[in-house]
Amino acid sequence: MTRSQAPEGLPMGTLGEFAEPDFVRLPSLPDLFRIRSERLHALVTGNPLAPYLTFLAGIARAQAQLIADRPLAITTPPSAGQEWRAPLDRLRFVADGAVLSVSDALLGALAGIAMPEAAKDALASLQAGDEEARTHALQQVLSVPAPGEALAEHALLSAGLQIVFSALAARLDAALVQPGVEGLCPVCCSPPMASLLVGWPGARGTRYCACGLCGSLWNYVRIKCTLCGSTGGIAYQGVDGDTGTIKAETCEACHRYVKILNQQKAPALEALADDVGSLGLDLLMQESGFARGAVNPFLLGY
Repeated sequence: MTRSQAPEGLPMGTLGEFAEPDFVRLPSLPDLFRIRSERLHALVTGNPLAPYLTFLAGIARAQAQLIADRPLAITTPPSAGQEWRAPLDRLRFVADGAVLSVSDALLGALAGIAMPEAAKDALASLQAGDEEARTHALQQVLSVPAPGEALAEHALLSAGLQIVFSALAARLDAALVQPGVEGLCPVCCSPPMASLLVGWPGARGTRYCACGLCGSLWNYVRIKCTLCGSTGGIAYQGVDGDTGTIKAETCEACHRYVKILNQQKAPALEALADDVGSLGLDLLMQESGFARGAVNPFLLGY
C-alpha cells in the first residue's frame, strides 16, 4: 500500500484561479442510475466481485426504468421552523404509503434479475411481510444508515429510498441548499459515500462529496476530513501498482477514512460503482488502524 500526504490532481497553488464552484450539484434523473448501471457493467470484466457488480448494475437499471416510467406522488416535506435543516432530512422523513409504493415496485422489478442467495432470501422475506412491517423497515433504514444485522434487507430497501430521495432532490432549487452539519449531506443529512476530484468546466480540481441516498454532490475543501472536519493528519493511501485514481483519505483525528476518486484522471469513475469496485482497498485498510467512515448501502459491513 502506498501512502502520501497530498492528493494528486490539480496543483494546490492553482485552485484560486478558477471561479467559485457551485456549492451543490443535485442529481439528474434518470441519468444518475443509468450512468451508474453502465459503470457497474464496465467494472465487471476481470473483477473478483463480478457477480455482485452485475447484480448492482441490475438494481441501478431497474431504478432508472422506474423513474422514467413512473410519476412519483411524493412531495418534499416542509421545513420546521427557521433553524437550518437539510431539505430532505432523513431523520425527519416519514416513510408513508407513497414511499412504500415505490419500494414495493422496485422489489417487484428485481425479482427477475440474478442475485446472491442472501439477496434472494432478503427479497422473499420482504415481499412476504405485510405493509406495516415493510413500512416500519423503511423507517428503520432512514434512522440507521449502517445496521449491524439484516444487511441484505437494508440494502434492498435503501435502493427504493434512493429513488425517492434522488427524485425529491432533483426538484429542489440548488441555490437554496446551504452548508449544514459537518460530515453530512446538506440535502438529506446522510454521511458521505465517497468524494470526487472533478474535471468539470469552472470546477476543475474541485472536491465534491457524494451522497449515497439522494445522489447529491456538495463542494468540500480538499485536504480536510470529510467526516470530522479536521485539517491535520490527513494522508492518502492506495494499492501498490494500481492507477492511483482511487485512494483512501485517512484522518488521524477521528481514525477513519473515506475514498477519494480522481475523475480528472479517470472521468468514467462513478461514486457508488467505483466504491464497490475498489473493495480491495477497504480490505487492505482493515489492517491499517483506520475504520471506514463512508456509508454505501451496498458495502455495509466493511
